[in-house]
Amino acid sequence: MLAHARLVATIVVPVLSACPADPPPPAGPVWSPGVTYASDATPMRGFVDVRGLVHSHSVYSHDACDGAPVLEDGTRDPVCFDDFRRGLCQTKHDFAFLTDHRESFTDTEFPDALLHRPERGDALIEHDGVGTANRASCEDGSSAIIMAGAEAAMMPVGLERHVPGDRGGVYGERTPEAAQAERDAGAVVLLAHPEDFSVAELLSFPVDGFEMFNLHANTFLGMGVALDFILRWQDGDTGLPHPDLLVFGIYSEDARYLQRWGNVLASGRHLVTTMGTDCHRNTFAVVLEDGERGDSYRRMMNAFSNHVRARPLDDGTLDDRAIKEALASGRNYGVFEMLGSPVGFDVHAEKDGGAYELGDTVPTGATLIVDAPSVRELDPAAQPPALRLRVLRATADEAGFVEVASTTDARLAVPLAEPGAYRAEVRMLPWHLREHLRDDAYGYLDVAAEEGRDYVWIYGGALYVE
Repeated sequence: MLAHARLVATIVVPVLSACPADPPPPAGPVWSPGVTYASDATPMRGFVDVRGLVHSHSVYSHDACDGAPVLEDGTRDPVCFDDFRRGLCQTKHDFAFLTDHRESFTDTEFPDALLHRPERGDALIEHDGVGTANRASCEDGSSAIIMAGAEAAMMPVGLERHVPGDRGGVYGERTPEAAQAERDAGAVVLLAHPEDFSVAELLSFPVDGFEMFNLHANTFLGMGVALDFILRWQDGDTGLPHPDLLVFGIYSEDARYLQRWGNVLASGRHLVTTMGTDCHRNTFAVVLEDGERGDSYRRMMNAFSNHVRARPLDDGTLDDRAIKEALASGRNYGVFEMLGSPVGFDVHAEKDGGAYELGDTVPTGATLIVDAPSVRELDPAAQPPALRLRVLRATADEAGFVEVASTTDARLAVPLAEPGAYRAEVRMLPWHLREHLRDDAYGYLDVAAEEGRDYVWIYGGALYVE
């Protein structure tokens, strides 16, 4: 069965010529769709930038693995389990917040809920002698921190243990008492799928944050394009985009998410917002030209990620609590990595020699500074993307945000004279994707340029001016 076929991911790295007239080659593998890099450990104002997943489903979700995560003998599907672990390692994520559904998660004990496998070299991260997260080992010697969580009435992520008492009841409630029980168990309490709720409801919920983007919700908006791609693949169309640009073909900026995001922040409430991968391996079982399912964990994990600015421990490492502290504080931003891995991106505010990070409360009169990134290890022979930096302020209207300033320069500096919630974003016309989009390049690039459109690359988190 396709659902149980072992997947093989192959990355072909082109060799650049050594002709003296050529520009110098990149230091690492030339970027192309599917190529990923380990996070840069260089501190910035005392923080390190790491990236990972928020909202991901494993074999402990009833609807994962084509809706059949449990085999006839009662064991969890090992092929689907391996696909998750392999995908996490291949995409070089530093962390993953699991959000398994309540039906299975409630009955899954720790450390199984952390996908812990000591025989693979995994090591539990412990606090007070209790294993709270799994430092999952990868074949290349790297590791990723896996944390438990649930998608239920709310979405607590980073649970260090189950809540006491009636687990199903607590996870199934959206009350201040349930939220506090989840926080007491170590969680940051988020909410998935804000499109299902009104702004008034979002403001009334006892959560720490909600999603600014969700892949499953977005896929439904682009389902026609996705099905057309798959039918063309099955018909042998050789002019289709690279398989890892499948998500690029179907993603869009969801007006429902942008409105709710902006309206909630405009109310004065400080809530973190995240990008929901919502990977299940249960959507597109067809095998594409690279030998992988359309919805392989690696492909979905590679499409975009959540970056957090975490404070290293005394020994320079990170643990689960350092990552959760960064997330809860709002020091985060989302990147559509399918367009390229960014390097050099920064957002902060300055006033009187002091620096303010994402998530901070900033005094009026400060200056918001946005530094443009570049695509890491971009082929020097490729046409570089056209970038645009924007600063937006949250509003209570239907749009959710209003543009305050924008530039195509490498830096945007904006005086913050008016109170409110501000965020930055980086937009792109991805000319460097032309060869990878193949026959579809004209529609995505030339037509977009003619119409004055571009694509969001980075959604920055908010700073709050008071």
